[in-house]
Amino acid sequence: MELELRHLRVLCAIADSGSVGRAAAQLGYSQPAVSTQLRRIERHLGEPLFERGPSGVRPTRYGAEVVEQARDVLARAAAIGHRPASARPRRTLRVAATNSPVLSGTVSRVRARLPELSLAVTSVYASSRIVELLEEGTVDAAIAADYPGMELRHSSAVRHRGIVTEPTFVALPARHRLRPAAQVQLADLAEDAWFVTPDDGAGWPGVFYDACAAAGFAPVTVHEWLGDQAQLQSMIADGLGVSLVQPTFRPNPHVVVKPLAGSPLWCRYVLAWRPDAVTDEVVETLFQSATAAYRDLVAQAPHLRSWASRTWNVAGA
Repeated sequence: MELELRHLRVLCAIADSGSVGRAAAQLGYSQPAVSTQLRRIERHLGEPLFERGPSGVRPTRYGAEVVEQARDVLARAAAIGHRPASARPRRTLRVAATNSPVLSGTVSRVRARLPELSLAVTSVYASSRIVELLEEGTVDAAIAADYPGMELRHSSAVRHRGIVTEPTFVALPARHRLRPAAQVQLADLAEDAWFVTPDDGAGWPGVFYDACAAAGFAPVTVHEWLGDQAQLQSMIADGLGVSLVQPTFRPNPHVVVKPLAGSPLWCRYVLAWRPDAVTDEVVETLFQSATAAYRDLVAQAPHLRSWASRTWNVAGA
């Protein structure tokens, strides 16, 4: 067989969604068809591209290289026939973004790669509101969030693809009794006060309370919090509570970041857009910029790299 663009799209969809079934749904194929296609591609290339883990499938080391090459080919294919930047009229891309650390790196990369494009960014906390803005045509593209089993819901006027699915970690005061632990059992935090962000319309904080219930407790004290990262760090450092955080959350001398044992909570960041307003080239640039921004964040998060090394080595053993 010869690799075609449709094969590359299958590989990227599986890598983005972390699931053959979800990839099939996004592509409009049946799951058996995508599974068969993947096996044919792997036979053609001579080795496995994905391996199963506790939360779905993930690329092997070789698979990650192939997916990266596939993204590059798809981006180049999408750019065929487009006029050079100097000949294009300058236009504004309206982007909404939830509380995601990839935003800054994404915007800077898009500006560098598409200098003819002007970005107007709006901060929107609730992913449900982001969907409404996309449906209304108020924004063209967005970075939103959803949770395993609770995929972002929208009409056919909007499309989305996963940027990254990551475990949720916990931030503790540096003097916390669990500081020495490599990972923290959620149940061991039953008596702690919590900082919890408000309803995001996509499943949070319901998934948090469900995880607590599964661990055998209900939080005693909850502070609803929607401040910036520096404020949250100060509150945690002062011993006023603990907080679930993104695994790229930066610790400091007064705040430590730990993985939760068994990874009971996961969050997925997604790129969503209106295909009638955003070209394939811009979508691919947004996606590649977001994934590159996330890789930079991982490089600055040794606690996340350590967790990934331990977890993936065990899963692959």
